[in-house]
Amino acid sequence: MRAVVFAYHNVGVRCIKVLLARGIDIALVVTHKDNPAETIWFDSVAALCEEQGISFVTPDDPTSPELYAKVQAAQPDFIFSFYYRHMLPVALLALAKHGAYNMHGSLLPKYRGRVPVNWAVLHGETETGATLHEMAAKPDAGAIVAQTSVPILPDDTAYEVFVKLTVAAEQTLWNVLPAMLAGRTPKLPNDLSKGSYFGGRKPEDGRIDWSQPAQAVYNLHRAVAPPYPGAWTTIGKKTFIIGKARLSRMNQANLPPGLAIVDNCIFGVCGDSRALLIQELLADGRPVSPMELQQALSLS
Repeated sequence: MRAVVFAYHNVGVRCIKVLLARGIDIALVVTHKDNPAETIWFDSVAALCEEQGISFVTPDDPTSPELYAKVQAAQPDFIFSFYYRHMLPVALLALAKHGAYNMHGSLLPKYRGRVPVNWAVLHGETETGATLHEMAAKPDAGAIVAQTSVPILPDDTAYEVFVKLTVAAEQTLWNVLPAMLAGRTPKLPNDLSKGSYFGGRKPEDGRIDWSQPAQAVYNLHRAVAPPYPGAWTTIGKKTFIIGKARLSRMNQANLPPGLAIVDNCIFGVCGDSRALLIQELLADGRPVSPMELQQALSLS
């Protein structure tokens, strides 16, 4: 069987390796050029293709006639999308003789759309997973082929969940590929009325509202903690980003919401008088000491 693969990020790398291990002939990989403005903390699909001698391209527009012609010439049995960041046109998907399938980072139909791991952590979910599904005109709307779930522990950051999800994606694809290659691809309903859709997130969305309960602020921190842009707040004109934190058991009802110093420790006091114990606070890309923060607070 021959495949054309649209892929990026760690999930893209691991799932391409699964295809190779299962004996799939990968005729072409379509990936992205790295954005110099983005922190690249993940593995490179392009580097994997160079290592394995797989032909790859990095078009700016996946709807271009030139890319359509390349995919058509490859005569794929399957088209796969593994964390590729653009929607693919229906006409291109139709070039795959045995179907086009996407690996999504949630348990569909929940958390359709962009950055599903971050949204799941932000909303305090205790479980997520990887779903292989048919691609359709709408995002993440096609029939479900297979799913694998992973737990979200109370202190897991989005990065830690993403590591688990990468393994879940690998397992999902590995387990279902034999049936797909034998022409017995499962097709389970993907009832969108029982799910949810979310868009992308920007660094600005990480601003902390200290009037919120501590659990909500903690979930925001976990959802965007480094290597993501981080939850942030300002004192005067200076921006402070939470690098590491955990929920504190101490009640801080005597302090106003916001950053505070107590016994030479940094706390983020929230609207319910509970607080985050901030183990690492960053400003200008470097750790901030309690003394430095105290100086900033005294000048505000």
